[in-house]
Amino acid sequence: MSERCQDTSQCRPEDPQETLSIHTQKITDSCRDKDCIEDLRVYLTCGSQAILDSCATVRVRCAELLHASIDVEQVAFDRTHYCIDVTFYYRIVADATLGAGRPAALCGLAVFSKRAVLCGEDSRAHVFTSRTRLYGPDGPVKVRSDLPTAVVEVLDPMVLSSRVTEACDRAGQETCQVPPHICSLFDEELVLTSERRRLYVTLGQFSIIRLERDAQLVVPVVDWSIPTKECCDAPGCADDPCEMFSRIPFPADRFTPKSCDKKDCGCCGES
Repeated sequence: MSERCQDTSQCRPEDPQETLSIHTQKITDSCRDKDCIEDLRVYLTCGSQAILDSCATVRVRCAELLHASIDVEQVAFDRTHYCIDVTFYYRIVADATLGAGRPAALCGLAVFSKRAVLCGEDSRAHVFTSRTRLYGPDGPVKVRSDLPTAVVEVLDPMVLSSRVTEACDRAGQETCQVPPHICSLFDEELVLTSERRRLYVTLGQFSIIRLERDAQLVVPVVDWSIPTKECCDAPGCADDPCEMFSRIPFPADRFTPKSCDKKDCGCCGES
């Protein structure tokens, strides 16, 4: 760093109208969704499937999102819109009752796929960076360098309901193709076929999907970003409770009596 910039106040632009060219991701389109995923099949591990086949009752405890696989393809005959196919993989944890003993834990995988169509704008430029992978373990990899980037934000789903059925009731359903890296997240092998009973769950999920493209922007420079937090060499060294409390402003408005506004206050007892 130069001697002039040792003093951060001197590093500010002299001209308030000075601009800076930056490279960033521009959001071309986005959407949000509230999915109620009904009767989602749970593929249990070997040990869990054995327990389900002989248990009396099952109660699903929670659902955890493990991974989301995203694929982007251009819509036919429309260069500005793209299909985003997202496959969600969930870990389902349940409790099974075996007689009068303690509940036994069940663990399995549930898979849900959805599609969204968003505007990603038309770009004919080919973009290559140092992170672009041109060759894979089996030879050259064909890369579409003009596609927008899809980003999916999603919360862990809520378990709305669950039920157990006999496998023969839904014998016509196809089994799921689970990627190896998802299977490796479980301690045991997943049972995908030849089970006697099946567990189904209904999940509620909130998600946001957006498309982004690289963009070069010119922005006004107000000030340089200098960190204000001091570095510490031990975990929790800056977590002194009195120090944290001293930074909280005094809540004077909490001590100020307020008149009851009929429009905003529901405590007046008047309709």
